[in-house]
Amino acid sequence: MNSETTIENTINTAEDLAKYLLRPLAIGNRTISNRMVLAPMAGLGHIAFRQLVTQFSGFGLLFTGMCSAKAVPHENPGISHVFSWRPEELDHTVCQIFGAEPETMARAARRIEAEKFFGVDLNFGCSVAAICKKGCGAALLKTPDKAIDIVSAVRKAVSCPVFVKFRTGWQDDHSFPVTMARAFESAGADALTFHPRVAPDRRSRRPRWELIGNVQHAVTIPVFGNGNLFAPEHGIRMIRETGCQGLSIGRMAVAQPWIFAQWTKNFTPEPSIYMKTALDMARLLSAHYEDRFALKMFKKFAPYFCANFKFSNAILKSMIRAENMNELCDNIRHLLAPPPQTLRLPNINLFI
Repeated sequence: MNSETTIENTINTAEDLAKYLLRPLAIGNRTISNRMVLAPMAGLGHIAFRQLVTQFSGFGLLFTGMCSAKAVPHENPGISHVFSWRPEELDHTVCQIFGAEPETMARAARRIEAEKFFGVDLNFGCSVAAICKKGCGAALLKTPDKAIDIVSAVRKAVSCPVFVKFRTGWQDDHSFPVTMARAFESAGADALTFHPRVAPDRRSRRPRWELIGNVQHAVTIPVFGNGNLFAPEHGIRMIRETGCQGLSIGRMAVAQPWIFAQWTKNFTPEPSIYMKTALDMARLLSAHYEDRFALKMFKKFAPYFCANFKFSNAILKSMIRAENMNELCDNIRHLLAPPPQTLRLPNINLFI
């Protein structure tokens, strides 16, 4: 930890940030060569989006969308909308699962390891009502002992890296995430993704980055900081202020899938990137899903992507008016050529 602290204090520029992010990081029995990762998300980290991000490269790990632990043991990747992958991405992709019972999560983890994913991610962070009503996601932070039992059961079931994504809890208690982080590490977690907001707070307040520092300094395993990382200066500040050993990018990666290449490989996007990326997203969705579901998934992607534009609401409204994928592609070409005016930072009011 001392050497990490010394290094983090030298990160002052985008070039410094890139050098830091490209330092190897041990996670359990594996090592990644890049500390900037796609965050575990619901409804957005599907196979088509991961392939889009892969086209730009620059990331350390990708995470799947939320897979039901009950379904995973018997899920058919050939027809599943969530539990599906390309063989070439397995060695850098972590499968994210949600569930309420230790044995259910352990069974799912065994299937995930058998499929040769990089690791398994346990979701204790999702605060969506439909998930919490089932006793899953962030609801498990109301029953800490059960959450810890789940980590322990999964750890005993698999040898691949075990990740835990969690948040501050249900109350603004700064000691709670520290206590949980230590317990997760003791139960066998290899890395943590920490989002420093309370579960009832649907991004109405800024994330408390100082809590990321509290969590990282309480454990010896890597902590990936998550929350409001929109530009390199935010990544620099998060690492300097918290000492976190990696950055987890969620909504901003949906808005700008090239963000990993931009931060770690000095990639400079051209104005034409917006139309090309939107069309690529549509093409990849059509390649993996039937037309109706592909359109549904694009409409989930569109608010984040359109947040880049000055007249974001008008562009979004016109774009998602499409009733099929062919019409959608026509709308994209009409709206994004020539490239519309963009904002320095996305309009986060469109970030659902």
